[in-house]
Amino acid sequence: MTTELPADPEACRDLIVSDLRSLDLRPGQDLLVHCSMRRLGPVAGGAATLLAAIRDVASPAATLVVPTHTTWNSLTSRTFLAATAGLDASARARHIANLPGFDQASTPSAGMGVFAEHVRTRPGARRSAHPQSSFAALGPGAGSAMSRHDLDCHLGERSPLGWLYDAGAAIALIGVGYSVCAAFHLAEYRLSGDLPLRRYHCFVASGGERRQCTFTDIDLADDDFELIGAALDDSRSTDAADAPRRGRVARADAIWLPMRGAVDFARSWMKV
Repeated sequence: MTTELPADPEACRDLIVSDLRSLDLRPGQDLLVHCSMRRLGPVAGGAATLLAAIRDVASPAATLVVPTHTTWNSLTSRTFLAATAGLDASARARHIANLPGFDQASTPSAGMGVFAEHVRTRPGARRSAHPQSSFAALGPGAGSAMSRHDLDCHLGERSPLGWLYDAGAAIALIGVGYSVCAAFHLAEYRLSGDLPLRRYHCFVASGGERRQCTFTDIDLADDDFELIGAALDDSRSTDAADAPRRGRVARADAIWLPMRGAVDFARSWMKV
């Protein structure tokens, strides 16, 4: 049955608040949100209504984090490869020359959705400094959460994901599935042994000029994230407190799960 969404923003906010509480969002718990507003349906007030509802449920004590990645800012990403597919050497060089440098304060995210951009541009929002894999945050812990994001640590301990894990945060997947669950990448960094490495290339804006950065980090992979999520859903060994909760937010399917349990499970699954 399709949820009929109220045309009034306040009524729509109340409906989403009820849905989020049923999903098990908890007051005071920091939260990493991946979201597709399109899947929610015609939410009156758009991303502002969803943000207000989340903050109603999570309370002012919670810090809200969203991914604000800039996937175009790489010479090896899928976004870059798609944009340059079929170009000859000269056209590819022109494309690279026209790529802007990443500016932490002003560069929009790419492919992260309307909600992530709304959070990034709110007064008081803080953003991490990574030119490819940044996050943005609102709330009392925003400064601390975004303060460290080392260039050679896309999504590991020295990124906002490490902070979220230590803070006992939860993850909300709203209108999206496990395939975009960035926290699973933290599990990759925690695997023992020699991890596969690769060189990364990107551009940053500094002093009004663009400069190229190159660095080495692990070779990230997300092709197994849906499999990890399915195994997590089906696992009988998952503690009840760590088990994912499924529900609906407006017209979207949604999942809530504690980050520590998700990362620890993903690490164990990857080791097999």
